[in-house]
Amino acid sequence: MNPPPRKPEAQDAYLFREGTHSRLYDLLGCHPDKDGGAHFAVWAPNAESVSVVGDWNYWSGEADPLSPSPDSTGIWQGHVPHAALGQAYKYRIRSRFGGFVVDKADPVAFCSEPPPATASRICKLSYEWQDHEWMAIRGARNALDAPMSVYEVHLGSWRRRDGQFMSYREIAHELAAYVKQMGFTHVELMPVTEHPFYGSWGYQTTGYFAPTARFGSPQDFMYLVDHLHQNEIGVLLDWVPSHFPTDEHGLAYFDGTHLYEHADPRQGFHPEWNSSIFNYGRAEVRSFLVSSGLFWLDRYHLDGLRVDAVASMLYLDYARNHGEWIPNRHGGRENLEAIDFLQTLNRAVYREHPDTITVAEESTAWPRVSRPTDMDGLGFGEKWNMGWMHDVLAYMKEEPIHRRYHHHKMTFSLVYAFHENFVLPLSHDEVVHGKGSLLGKMPGDPWQQFANLRALFGFMWAHPGKKLLFMGGEFGQRREWTHDGELEWWVCDLEGHSGLQRLVAQLNRVYRAAPALHQQDFTASGFEWVTADDAEHSVFAFLRKGQGGHPPLLVVSNMTPVPRTNYLLGVPQGGFWHELINTDAVEFGGSGWGNLGGVESAPVRSHGRMQSVSMTLPPLSTLILEHRPS
Repeated sequence: MNPPPRKPEAQDAYLFREGTHSRLYDLLGCHPDKDGGAHFAVWAPNAESVSVVGDWNYWSGEADPLSPSPDSTGIWQGHVPHAALGQAYKYRIRSRFGGFVVDKADPVAFCSEPPPATASRICKLSYEWQDHEWMAIRGARNALDAPMSVYEVHLGSWRRRDGQFMSYREIAHELAAYVKQMGFTHVELMPVTEHPFYGSWGYQTTGYFAPTARFGSPQDFMYLVDHLHQNEIGVLLDWVPSHFPTDEHGLAYFDGTHLYEHADPRQGFHPEWNSSIFNYGRAEVRSFLVSSGLFWLDRYHLDGLRVDAVASMLYLDYARNHGEWIPNRHGGRENLEAIDFLQTLNRAVYREHPDTITVAEESTAWPRVSRPTDMDGLGFGEKWNMGWMHDVLAYMKEEPIHRRYHHHKMTFSLVYAFHENFVLPLSHDEVVHGKGSLLGKMPGDPWQQFANLRALFGFMWAHPGKKLLFMGGEFGQRREWTHDGELEWWVCDLEGHSGLQRLVAQLNRVYRAAPALHQQDFTASGFEWVTADDAEHSVFAFLRKGQGGHPPLLVVSNMTPVPRTNYLLGVPQGGFWHELINTDAVEFGGSGWGNLGGVESAPVRSHGRMQSVSMTLPPLSTLILEHRPS
């Protein structure tokens, strides 16, 4: 149930001005009263007057004025007796400067009109949650030693019904059933925060406290999260505190001044995305953003935040030429205010919800992104490994005959693999803007393309780090992703695509069942090379190791279409090595080369070990074998 709105106290004003208030949504925004009417509050310190205009007063700016708070926080508030649930409203703001008058959507609105309309709506967030079992155990499911295989989803184009958007409730059942069938542990939703332009995929946010009305009400979105949780699927939200659009009804130039953004375009305007940049040096803006992040965890039971475009926040010269940016007080290019904000955010999340996780999309070598703030880190739980993604895709695009010259691209990630808590991402960014699909990146004829992608997935699932795969990649969609329409589900009836889909499901099952593949993702003791330098044959072999007596795994990838027989590999223990995964198996669309279920070791020295196995390496394949004592 919705708690009643809380009256501002002295501590609220102090925390708001300090930039550490994490529950602004209890004070600001619209809160319906149980006896009728609603309480409104909005931050507009440079306004001469503020009134609420809406359906009940025929959008009259004279009917329902608000009063400035006596604590000098710049908050305007008041009770509006005739406002009712479901009605649309905005704030009419008259600035103290230049007679500027504008109608603004509520920055802390819980609900919006469906686009292209832009007003906020009066709503409650009451909902009877049924995910108690999940909430009790999710700390273990989000832990760093737990398996995490994330399915990235854009709700508007995953599936449609008769060419139209499906509602949150409709998507809930189909998505949960599919994700469960495929074995993913989590879904990551591309931004569902309200956004005026559908083609921005949610990354141009105007409603930082409202799920987009395109797919239903707040309760409908709660139902989606609830249903996924009841099916033991975690839910991460792609969240965008890095920039916001300049639409008139949004945050830009809110009270006739640059309130949320910097006034100087060298700091306040993003040239790459044609949008405004938050002023992280303003304490009230930090409070607004921290409150937004926690809101989704508090009220929607989300299991974590994937924070978008962190690199653009950290560097003052990001996407700018010389002379187009302002150095920090030390003369450097680091955005000191953004660093402070990110640390404040992560401290708040892990203080209030220690069983959730924050993940940074950070594309540079910024140090200690996923290290605690008391170790001078940014405080994230995990970080996307963009370097791994770029290197591996660059390698896989090469014709196999040329891969020997690019061997290092597959091994370099292990030089730094344990510097951060990495997620291996094959995200939406790699299948848009002319980049083609994952399958389309693979060289060769159709059979080789599928074999290459199967081998890549096998390598990825065995490599240290959590996993993320964008929708459609799991069955090898051929066309580049577009937000208009739905995925090419029809291709799942074709042999190569269905085989790839079965492989991903099996990889997820093995990944979840084998502690060696996830327990020590972030420590060097969980990984050991067997051979990293066989560039001549484009073969990679390594061991993954768990804790507590769990058996080690041997992983071997042959990245050429040439089968290799009697390939000798040193192993740490004698006995039988059972084949868990062979990406060239017939059931996955492969040619069926293999080792008849496994290989027995022999006391033959190889790769510095006293025992070895003689194997057949199928063409364009990855094998995962588990040690079983004789």
